[in-house]
Amino acid sequence: MALRIDPEEMPVIGVDHHLPAVPASSLLPDALRRRFAAPPPWVPEIKVEPRFNAREATAAAVLVPLVLREDLTVLLTQRTDHLTDHPGQISFPGGRTEGHDVDATATALREAEEEIGLDAGKIEVIGQLPTYTTGTGFIVTPVVGLVRQDFALRLDPFEVAEAFEVPLSFLMSPANHRRHAVDFGGHRREFLSMPWQRHDLQGEPRRYVIWGATAAMLRNLYRFLGA
Repeated sequence: MALRIDPEEMPVIGVDHHLPAVPASSLLPDALRRRFAAPPPWVPEIKVEPRFNAREATAAAVLVPLVLREDLTVLLTQRTDHLTDHPGQISFPGGRTEGHDVDATATALREAEEEIGLDAGKIEVIGQLPTYTTGTGFIVTPVVGLVRQDFALRLDPFEVAEAFEVPLSFLMSPANHRRHAVDFGGHRREFLSMPWQRHDLQGEPRRYVIWGATAAMLRNLYRFLGA
């Protein structure tokens, strides 16, 4: 049974206004390079979701692309609605590990090129976060990279409906992190959402809700950068 949740319809049980945002000085490219080169002691907040199927666990990797704008942004994708796993959700580019991938970085870079046409030559990989295991059985390694802003995208229309950028500072502020809970299959699942709104080229407001595994990995990035 697939888990279908609209986070906008789930009650908000808390917002983390009480937690400090990551300082702007810690979100600069050189500060990020230093943090990943010499990580402090820290513990991921969320590592494993309750399982929702009995499928064999599968290794996967995603790219966490930090675009080198004046203020760094996170490049995200919205998955198409017909996909089997996580349809319509907002995610990082990535996917399952293939036999020819030498490591998680190779998987993340390959998937980013296949899904959105992001050239690996535009990416400086600066590190990884601990694995995150999804309720659908993927053991995901988040690979963090700095992306030159002169990139061009070519979306795979089968997998990706849209690509967009969100300010890293917005995502690293827990005042924008909402907490939800839902009962499913005998388990109580708690999850985060991070709603973000922008205006399209016609000036119309567009609302995106980052939640689930993507929000959890961003929350772990927050804990890592704030440690």
